[in-house]
Amino acid sequence: MKQRSTRKAATPAPLEHERQALPAASDAAATPSSERTWFLAALLALATLIAYLPALNGGPLWDDDVHFTRPELRTPAGLARIWTEPGAVQQYYPIFHTVFWLGHHLWGDAPIGYHLLNVVLHAGSALLIVRILQLLRVPGAWLAAAVWALHPVHVESVAWISELKNTLSAVGYFGAALAYLKFVETGRRNYYAFALVIFIAGLGSKTAIATLPGALLLVAWWRHGFSGWKRTLVSLSPFFALSIAAGLLTASIEKSLIGALGSTVSLTLVERCLIAGRAILFYLAKLIWPAELVFIYPRWEINAAEAWQYVFPTAALALAIALWLMRRRFRAPLVAYLYYFGTLFPALGFINLYYFRYSFVADHFQYLAAIGPIALVCAASVTGFSVLTGDRRTRGAFASVALCGLLVWVTARHAALYRDAETLWRDVIARNPQSWLANNNLGIELIRQGREGEALTFFAKAVEINPRYAESQNNLGNRLSSAGKPQEALAHLRTAVEIDPRYAEAHNNLGTTLLRLGRIDEAIASFRKAIEIDSRYAEAQNNLGTAYEQAGRRSEAAAQFANALQLRPDYAAAHHNLANHFAQSGRGESAIEHYRRALELDPRHLPSHINLGALYLALGRAEDALAQLNQAAAIDPKNADVQNNLGNTLLSLRRIEEAVTHFEAALAADADNVNAANNVAWVYATSPDPRLRNGTRAVAVAQRADALTGSSNAVIGATLAAALAEVGRFDDAIRAAERALETSPAGGTSALSAAIRQQIEQYRRGEPSRDPASAPSG
Repeated sequence: MKQRSTRKAATPAPLEHERQALPAASDAAATPSSERTWFLAALLALATLIAYLPALNGGPLWDDDVHFTRPELRTPAGLARIWTEPGAVQQYYPIFHTVFWLGHHLWGDAPIGYHLLNVVLHAGSALLIVRILQLLRVPGAWLAAAVWALHPVHVESVAWISELKNTLSAVGYFGAALAYLKFVETGRRNYYAFALVIFIAGLGSKTAIATLPGALLLVAWWRHGFSGWKRTLVSLSPFFALSIAAGLLTASIEKSLIGALGSTVSLTLVERCLIAGRAILFYLAKLIWPAELVFIYPRWEINAAEAWQYVFPTAALALAIALWLMRRRFRAPLVAYLYYFGTLFPALGFINLYYFRYSFVADHFQYLAAIGPIALVCAASVTGFSVLTGDRRTRGAFASVALCGLLVWVTARHAALYRDAETLWRDVIARNPQSWLANNNLGIELIRQGREGEALTFFAKAVEINPRYAESQNNLGNRLSSAGKPQEALAHLRTAVEIDPRYAEAHNNLGTTLLRLGRIDEAIASFRKAIEIDSRYAEAQNNLGTAYEQAGRRSEAAAQFANALQLRPDYAAAHHNLANHFAQSGRGESAIEHYRRALELDPRHLPSHINLGALYLALGRAEDALAQLNQAAAIDPKNADVQNNLGNTLLSLRRIEEAVTHFEAALAADADNVNAANNVAWVYATSPDPRLRNGTRAVAVAQRADALTGSSNAVIGATLAAALAEVGRFDDAIRAAERALETSPAGGTSALSAAIRQQIEQYRRGEPSRDPASAPSG
């Protein structure tokens, strides 16, 4: 800021010569001793920590996982992308995402680290509020800061990890305010420079603090009217410029990357005024009586044709007019009200916010604004206490302590709802049953817990409440597809992409469902669309590779798996799929390398355990195969493929009795598993140990497997022939073997065909098969 005269002439007059809206506190109260200050600060911090203890061990909620630094952004190059690439993270708040980046390197993605940081930042803001109010000679600074810190309306901001942007930006907001006010008081430019720097940092956390220069202008008017307003405007002009620039950037990103568009936020000016008036009174009511706080409030039906809806903006305007008329005698109430309105302004409906599709109000929107009314009420209370004497004054002090204690209790109770996602979403549904978002998100949480059946109910309810919510349509379709109902799923997934053609995840899930239906070309088109929308969508790259593999386009499949791994080097499923490709291409060592890498990344990745075990067996490493498959059985002992492969491995080691046990376990887990049925029938039919042979059981199992495959599988046909021979039905055995020979691959010239011919000769001689370890294979 260019200055022509002395420092004293460039700054407002000292505070003691400025107009006061409230009686000044005593010097001792305004500038307490160092010991008393540290004691009160520690007490406030401790009370804040106690209030939020129930939420400290809480898990991720809603979009918390999105804010945890993604694997591809955890490197220094990823940090650079956070700053230079707006689309790299959900919202372009580089300071906010840098804190998450640092948090990952300090404590990983353990939620408690972020919860503690939120509490520390919240308590830090409260202490900054103390200094600001003391600097402004506002009575009751400590009480106001304590009420603000302990008020349950702020639980949403402090207990929800995603709202670290609120607590982090608040430090920038209050820190910049304090530094600027110190500059005004002392004229020292270093305070001004620091205010600018910390304000910029705050904007990099959340642009909601862009209202700060307006708030500082309001404070200047409160203190000395319109005297020196030009000088104040000049000093605040860089702050206003930064606010406007940050606001425009955020609005642009909200529109292009997040999508604050569509009918959910297409409102007339009259409707926006109706929302604003109602919201102001709603927020004030929650400050005064914080009952029925809800994570997602019901979304109001705004109708400009209904006269009763004008009551709210009329009342809000009438209150403003009344306070304006009282300004000459009592300016502080008007200042508090204007501060509250101005700080809330970005969330009052005049600016499109993505959140408005869920509700027009949220507790976290009034995080900064709440201190205006709180400071006013606390200042008035303390001023009232100061004229009391004796016991009455003591009672006033006890009332303040009791209020803080009550707030700690109420806040702790409310914070307990944030201990896990299921508790939070069930509370929302109980208080706001028509919240399609809560029903959808509870479904997501139940899926995470493996409770798919329950999840389907909530996804269906979300779709019933709001059929135009693409996410619910996608989630319902995806679950139906996974539950074996791909045809039913298609309608929901197609609706999702019709509602939101740029919904990459829905295109990917549609592709997966089409693949399950065998519609490979359509699936490929869907996966390609998902990648076109999001070129860094590793899951879609991986799934496109799977589709290419099924289409026989194996080189293209390998390229897609490699692309997925380039995007996400720690993507276990892509390593597994590339390993499968190498295994089928005869590159056993490369396959083993990728199977092992998949298991390093996800030790419980069952397909990798199964396929690595099968590969070891194919390479003659039966003991390695057995070790791998035993690990798989420890993960899922009822998995039919695991049990069947264990049986095959034990069969190759001539541990036939143990093998039969595992084949039977596979059939118990999946009666339609034709591989296990074939294997158990073969052992029962051909075992050299009469104790293990069971021709009747072998015939029954083999006939069922043959029926399940439509008598088109040569291997099962050969097994059926062996079972029939075991019970002495040699003519039937020969016919079964000849039918198997007709369906044998390679035109009857394969090793399988040769084995079947050898069987036929045995049966013609009246000899059954007797070597279970040499079962026919394709």
